[in-house]
Amino acid sequence: MRPSYKVHQDQRGNILLIVLVLLAAAGIWWYWFQPKPAYDPKAKPRAVTARGDLAEDEKNTIELFDTVSPSVTYITSIELRRNIFSLNIYEIPKGTGSGFIWDREGRIVTNYHVIEDASRVEVTLSDHSTWKGIVVGTAPDKDIAVLQITAPPDKLRPIIVGESNNLRVGQKVFAIGNPFGLDQTMTTGIVSALGREIKSVTGRTIQDVIQTDAAINPGNSGGPLLDSAGRLIGVNTAIYSPSGASAGIGFAVPVDIVNRVVPEIIRYGKVTRPGLGVSLADDRITARMGIKGVLLINIQPGSAAEKAGLIGTRRIGDDIILGDIIESVNNKPTSSYNDLRNEFDKYHVGDEVTLGILRDERRMKVKVRLERVE
Repeated sequence: MRPSYKVHQDQRGNILLIVLVLLAAAGIWWYWFQPKPAYDPKAKPRAVTARGDLAEDEKNTIELFDTVSPSVTYITSIELRRNIFSLNIYEIPKGTGSGFIWDREGRIVTNYHVIEDASRVEVTLSDHSTWKGIVVGTAPDKDIAVLQITAPPDKLRPIIVGESNNLRVGQKVFAIGNPFGLDQTMTTGIVSALGREIKSVTGRTIQDVIQTDAAINPGNSGGPLLDSAGRLIGVNTAIYSPSGASAGIGFAVPVDIVNRVVPEIIRYGKVTRPGLGVSLADDRITARMGIKGVLLINIQPGSAAEKAGLIGTRRIGDDIILGDIIESVNNKPTSSYNDLRNEFDKYHVGDEVTLGILRDERRMKVKVRLERVE
């Protein structure tokens, strides 16, 4: 048995030797017979062909970026955390976003959700100087916030404000911001739809929102959406994307809302709304009662509602007598509290509106002058 075992081992060794020889031969063949690069020590750069002038739309886009980008800011929100072992407090970046310069007094406009719950906010200008941002006020229902920085006026170039009520689907738009922390990034697209509704962080709807296919990604929030004239037409606020990245559907709060809200914030530190001076029933209560409208509960003494003769809900003995139910504002149906707020937001304090109300199963029209409410 021993001799046969030795022969078997020798056969294995011979096979291994043959394989090694074949591999070596293949390597030598590959080295000597593969195509060799033709090196040329006299090689020179190719002659450059003149491009010619840029296309007009390219020139316009470049000029727009050069004009508007100094107005766009980079927003960093910072959060305080406590170390669970040492109990020391330290700062960490909470999130980033974009903003834009509103005026030469150093006011910066951004989204509320960009700075929400931040312990400290930093604003970086296009020259890369960084300034502490102080919150002037917010309008969470509209996802708008105003910050204040102490930069000198010569560093501040306010953005040019346009209008959004005459936008058309298909017109070209531009977004400048800081997606994924990449500052001063520009994307282009069109207005892909108008009159959209999105929910703010408070759950209230923001109406007449602009939909665009210009790439908007995390970090673009709070930055400007511009028309081809370089005017502000909206504030980029949200994207629709399962992955969290741009999927060609972005939303912007229209500038007509921004231009109404921001001066209120600067003047009062918050948004003062036009209203009636009443308390209203919860929508869930009216829904259970089968009421399609907004039920008045209490009327404040001396309020616009009292002056107009509106009637609240009252108790007579053991009976509860329902008050007026507001069904419309200037013929626009209001089936919920949110509808009523959104309609009132279209007007100013002192404006007169006509309410369609249901009282004791009788429908009537009542004129009321809106007052300032908190």
